[in-house]
Amino acid sequence: MGRHVKDMVISDIQSRIGDAKDFIVVDCSKMDAISANRWRLGLRKVRIKALTVKNSIAANALRKKGIEGLDPILAGPSTLLWGSDDVVALSKAVAQYAKEIPKLEIKGGSVEGQTLNAAAVDSLSKSAGRLETIGQIAGILLAPGGRLAGCLQSPGGQLAGQLKTLSEREGSEQGSSEEGASGEVAPVEGASGEVAPVDGGSGAEPVQETSE
Repeated sequence: MGRHVKDMVISDIQSRIGDAKDFIVVDCSKMDAISANRWRLGLRKVRIKALTVKNSIAANALRKKGIEGLDPILAGPSTLLWGSDDVVALSKAVAQYAKEIPKLEIKGGSVEGQTLNAAAVDSLSKSAGRLETIGQIAGILLAPGGRLAGCLQSPGGQLAGQLKTLSEREGSEQGSSEEGASGEVAPVEGASGEVAPVDGGSGAEPVQETSE
């Protein structure tokens, strides 16, 4: 392959990779054509891109984009994988395919410029992804809000109950005072101008004064 052709291939690889920084490398050379085709179609459905190219050319293209973590991994048959929502989602999908297809081998990967071996990729696939992390953060943020709403509502309910009890108590006391006022003895003015109490309940006659 001439220099000009190599430069064209490298340029094509760089344009296909775009801004991707995280990759996983697999060996799919032992898969039969039908399985490999189904696998690649499955990758497209989850927005994962695959590229099989000569290791030296791939390493050169990646190096020019500032990605060097894959240099130790690009040895022997290699296929670059990148895409999906994030590198965790990518690793989850690749790990699942590796379980379903015994002839698909995970070789390693690169995350933020750090080289990962196959075991590290498997561990990465078991961690929380971006969407899961967002859901966890949302749950954490909403939980204090629910507790705060409960705290705000609880004193309000207690205050309303206390006001109702106070109102009922005042109404009861007012009724009792009215009943007491209606049962009092009214003064009666006698003929001599003196006021003589009249006991309406005893039935006794009033005592009259006699003049000598």
